[in-house]
Amino acid sequence: MGSYVPGTREEQQEMLKAIGLDSFDQLFEKIPKEVRLEKLNLPEGRAELSVAEKMEEIAGKNRVFRHIFRGAGAYNHYIPAIVKSVVTKENFVTAYTPYQAEISQGILQSIFEYQTLICRLTGMDVSNASVYDGATAAAEAAAMCRDRKRTVICVSAAVQPAVLGTIRTYAFGSGAEVVVAPIKDGRTDAAALEGILDGRTACLYVQQPNYYGQLEDCEALAELAHGAGAKFIMGCNPIALGILKTPAECGADIAVGDGQPLGMPLAWGGPYLGFMAARESMMRRLPGRIVGETKDDRGNRAFVLTLQAREQHIRREKASSNICSNQALCALTAAVYLSAMGNEGLKEAAGQCYAKAHYLQAELAKAGLKPKYKRDFFHEFVTESEIHSSILLKWLEEKGILGGLPLSRSDILWCVTEKNTKAEMDELVSAVKEVSRLCD
Repeated sequence: MGSYVPGTREEQQEMLKAIGLDSFDQLFEKIPKEVRLEKLNLPEGRAELSVAEKMEEIAGKNRVFRHIFRGAGAYNHYIPAIVKSVVTKENFVTAYTPYQAEISQGILQSIFEYQTLICRLTGMDVSNASVYDGATAAAEAAAMCRDRKRTVICVSAAVQPAVLGTIRTYAFGSGAEVVVAPIKDGRTDAAALEGILDGRTACLYVQQPNYYGQLEDCEALAELAHGAGAKFIMGCNPIALGILKTPAECGADIAVGDGQPLGMPLAWGGPYLGFMAARESMMRRLPGRIVGETKDDRGNRAFVLTLQAREQHIRREKASSNICSNQALCALTAAVYLSAMGNEGLKEAAGQCYAKAHYLQAELAKAGLKPKYKRDFFHEFVTESEIHSSILLKWLEEKGILGGLPLSRSDILWCVTEKNTKAEMDELVSAVKEVSRLCD
């Protein structure tokens, strides 16, 4: 980095002006002020040991919770020790993405194995080498479905807000229209969809389970989309696929999702891993890279970049996507996790998530937090209460418990994984009962 020359202040101001901003502070205005670090207040010229001690002192102010009952897109799952043992090997940690691809047989094979496992998980025909995160995968999938006549992207209002925001950003850049389908009782309103889907609709995007934890009737929604001549995109929780029908079985044309639950810790530095898989008919529209298996001139097994749209590098103005890389280390992590867990391990983890979440919902109901939706769910659910959510969650924080995500003053989105024990859940319920008594 010795030869790196940063932009001048004048050049930086020109770049800010080009995107309609006046200062760097405006770039970060979406980040809540209470979690922003303005400066470290480190005196100049301190020794490395002294700086390390100061940084540890600052880090000690972080709050580490004993129990976690929050999800909403990032989940606290058990990660087998073998996963970290494999992916932290030096030859893997430094791997990014191969630019002289065919001489990087090791990384190509790791991507090929990842693609194979994603196809098995989703039931789809082909997977790409991964994208940046689940929201990017959803937006890229929507872009795959557009053509000159069909430019409308229909998205369920029950998807994760960050995903909807990313789809809207992509649509703004391409001139596409985003229509949000309403929800009823926590799920996509199929009756309302019938009046929305038409000859201009390129695709319907639905999340399974949805943002509120509810299980959608994806087979019926796929039929509605196909009946209007549109594609059906299914956003998936990969752990839930251990016990739910695959996207292929539900009739999806494209399956996407965030691979964070597949072996990636919560604090891995965020973007995690966006997985994408599709039916063979959509293969040539998949963005990014696809690694394939072949034979070399000696007849030995070898790996190559089978498909990659050259427009993404050369004729960028004609490209349908600007994705030309992949999350190689995260993809390897997902592949190692799935290999270590196996079919039965994944099924067991999903089953525990489902059973424990239903236990906690029933116990919280007894403590006064009533279920907002009556339909079935996977491992997240919403409760409503007369107690203000901020008061309840603050009380839990003081006991070392990270409660659910507040959706409003009365609604909280809770999450349970296989890591949450009965004792932890009972402790949470006991704390809820305490604050209920104090608020009476």
